[in-house]
Amino acid sequence: MTGSLSARDDFRLNNFDLLRLMAATEVLIFHAKAHLGLAFPAWADSLWHFRGVPVFFVISGFLISASYERSSGIGSYFRNRALRIFPGLWACISITVLVASLFGFSFLHPAGLAWYVAQLGALIYTPGFLKDFGFGSYNGSLWTIPVEIQFYFVLPVLYWLARRSKISLDAVLLAAFVLFSLVGICINHLFPDMLTSEETRVAKLLKYAFFTHFYMFLAGTLLQRHIAVVHRFLRGKGVLWLAAYIAVVNLKPAGAIGDYLSLMMLAIAVVSLAYTLPSLSSRLLRGNDISYGVYIYHGLVLNILVSLNWTGSAISLLATVGGATLAAWLSWVLIEKPSLRLKRQSLRATEAALPA
Repeated sequence: MTGSLSARDDFRLNNFDLLRLMAATEVLIFHAKAHLGLAFPAWADSLWHFRGVPVFFVISGFLISASYERSSGIGSYFRNRALRIFPGLWACISITVLVASLFGFSFLHPAGLAWYVAQLGALIYTPGFLKDFGFGSYNGSLWTIPVEIQFYFVLPVLYWLARRSKISLDAVLLAAFVLFSLVGICINHLFPDMLTSEETRVAKLLKYAFFTHFYMFLAGTLLQRHIAVVHRFLRGKGVLWLAAYIAVVNLKPAGAIGDYLSLMMLAIAVVSLAYTLPSLSSRLLRGNDISYGVYIYHGLVLNILVSLNWTGSAISLLATVGGATLAAWLSWVLIEKPSLRLKRQSLRATEAALPA
């Protein structure tokens, strides 16, 4: 991480937990609208501009690169990443099996057991025997988890390349950002149906590939690497950068290049908001990060409501929000928070081993 000492000192005081929760809520509302048959007022269309998945990718690039730079080694880095992702995912998958079983779906056959093992390994897909469960995808939002894991593996490769080639790390990261930006723009141009209900099989496969989305992760990484610049030009200016993002959304040209420009402005706005009133997240959430739980459980809640035919009303939306929030809270208290204690113990041990 480059930048001044003061910039580093308050690096950890930010609103990223709150922004992740807002992103997870946007994804929840978007999926609820699609699968519950809800009619939203016209003004609610502005919610779709705060695109949850790109926000996740940018924040991930910002925080994961910082985590990697603080890690004592590659083993510690991957251990911390596994502690953040897998305990909550394993619980969600297991609860999904229990719930689907109550609706009459059996997993006690070779395809069911193979699917369960694959899901525990984050190889996310919906098997044929679950196509009639809920809205046809056992948990549509989980596709981003294997993408994130690919990010986790590729990031250390870039740092290794910088060391091996003796080229500055920032130069390597910038070159990668330019390269994967071009890749992302080309893919989005060739497959505009991606992430829609009409996406082709090829688009679906590309959706799961890290190189389709890696430029957003790298945008977050570059912003983290220049934290002093962030604090000089973005800190405390979240409203201004958010307004700039809205202006770009409304003025951008149609097509892949326009989408790319809006996503880059969104990345800047997100980081700016993270460091605007940076104690807001801790005051509101009190250190409780339920964003991951809301993200991974809302699809299961939606499938339950669709299976029960409880759709088409504001009550079903409230049930989705309430059910996902309750599941997320239990996941945080019982699974994720205890797992993160192990991660923090590892980080404290690393910091204690560093020379004074």
